[in-house]
Formats: sequence, structure tokens, C-alpha cells
Amino acid sequence: MVKGYPEPVGGPDIQPRLLGIDYGDARIGIAVSDELGFLAHPLETIHCRNTHPLKRIAEIVAEKQVAKIILGLPLRLDSTEGPAAEKVRAFSERLAKEVPSIPIEFIDESYSTMDAQKQLHATGKNTKNSKGIIDQAAAVVILQSYLDNS
Repeated sequence: MVKGYPEPVGGPDIQPRLLGIDYGDARIGIAVSDELGFLAHPLETIHCRNTHPLKRIAEIVAEKQVAKIILGLPLRLDSTEGPAAEKVRAFSERLAKEVPSIPIEFIDESYSTMDAQKQLHATGKNTKNSKGIIDQAAAVVILQSYLDNS
């Protein structure tokens, strides 16, 4: 390394990428962390009727060299799990079989969609007409929350 210059790409500051998931029956929002592990970025919305979500997520994991999946878990206001959380846990079990070497961690996503809607509204986007974007934005909120608290 030359004194006064940053490490070359691929240096010690490069972090394993994390994948954030906002699960839904119809759509799944996907976000990915940057190479420094500081910021979450929207990646895509998987439309479950048109795409096999588990296979698509496995492709993304391979493409982005993901080291860990952060999955939003919808908790009730009293922090207990209800039917929505049961669906997410069942999805995570299927996902774990599809990407067995990748750990899956849960994070409370109780307000992620509401936060994403506020952020989209603040940028002038109409959330009613942005269903695909809202899922990605919620995945960003989930992943960014994890990154900020790690």
C-alpha cells in the first residue's frame, strides 16, 4: 500500500454482503448491503406469481456473494408472534433448505412498511402506485436497521 492512499478494492475494509428480505405472500422486497457494510440498497421486488421466490433468492445469494440473510419478522405491538410471523418462519425454513450454507437472522419489522411509506412520500413518490417499490423500500428499512444496530 502506498502511504496516503486508501486500500485497493478488495482490501480489508470489504465486508461480506447481507441480504434484507421483506416477505409477503404476493411480493417479496429484496435489499442488499454495500461492500463496506454501511448502507442498505434496494435490489428488486420478487413477484411470487411470476417467479419462484426461493430459487430467485438463491440466485441473488450466489450473484451477490451474500454471507447472511436478514429476514423481517412481523411482531405484534406486545412483541409476540402471530399468524404473520408464523408465515415468515415457515418461509425461512423453506429458504434455509434452498441456501443451506447461509445463516438467516430475524429482525423485528413491525414498522418497516410504514417507515418505507413515509420515506417514499418524503421523496414525492405516491405509495399507492408504488407497490413494487414499497416492498424494496421496506427491505431497505429492515436491512439498514440491522446494519445500524450491529
